[in-house]
Amino acid sequence: MSAPAAKVTKKELNSNHDGADEISDKEQQEAIEHIDEVQNEIDRLNEQASEEILKVEQKYNKLRQPFFQKRSELIAKIPNFWVTTFVNHPQVSALLGEEDEEALHYLIRVEVTEFEDIKSGYRIDFYFDENPYFENKMLSKEFHLNESGDPSSKSSEIKWKSGKDLTKRSGQTQNKASRKRQHEEPESFFTWFTDHSDAGADELGEVIKDDIWPNPLQYYLVPDMDDEEGEGEEDDDDDEEEEGLEDIDEEGDEDEGG
Repeated sequence: MSAPAAKVTKKELNSNHDGADEISDKEQQEAIEHIDEVQNEIDRLNEQASEEILKVEQKYNKLRQPFFQKRSELIAKIPNFWVTTFVNHPQVSALLGEEDEEALHYLIRVEVTEFEDIKSGYRIDFYFDENPYFENKMLSKEFHLNESGDPSSKSSEIKWKSGKDLTKRSGQTQNKASRKRQHEEPESFFTWFTDHSDAGADELGEVIKDDIWPNPLQYYLVPDMDDEEGEGEEDDDDDEEEEGLEDIDEEGDEDEGG
């Protein structure tokens, strides 16, 4: 059996604790200074990495341009490609009223251009055929980030034809997608061109640039949920009709057997 541990008096404990405090204060200060030095090295490497990453992004941004051009030429052969893509995108479709959708049927081309240094901003261009809503052949919105990091945006002025200003029509009828997502009527999609209130967090601009533009085909090919639901209902009706015929046949067999 081991001997009981010797009791440490409160005085001895305090004395040892005071000494430890004196040592730890000095060591802590030295450790803090070393941590600061190491952190400076980490920050320097992070800065260097950001510069290198930016150079790579700039390089590949240039390499992608011919492919974006080729893709735009192929998309132009598909009627209603862009309006279908927008309607199939859950976030964009929630912003579309029926008249917005009608106007977007004249949208023939979309282009997203990041400024050469990439970090200072980007521009989204929308090209339209002759249409009954506005005179513009192209509408643009640009997003800028100045050297101090302050965001701003500017856009084309829409030259609406008489009585066709969709941004002044509060009574737009909602499309199916909008009705499913919210009960209140959406503002017109085209109010986005006049809204510069929060350029640093422009959700629609970021969705188009970062989600739709890299691969619009994935949204164009999304199946129409209403069509699928309709097909499902037709299948159910067919099954019910077949079951009804089977029941009639069985009753006929019983009558013959009787």
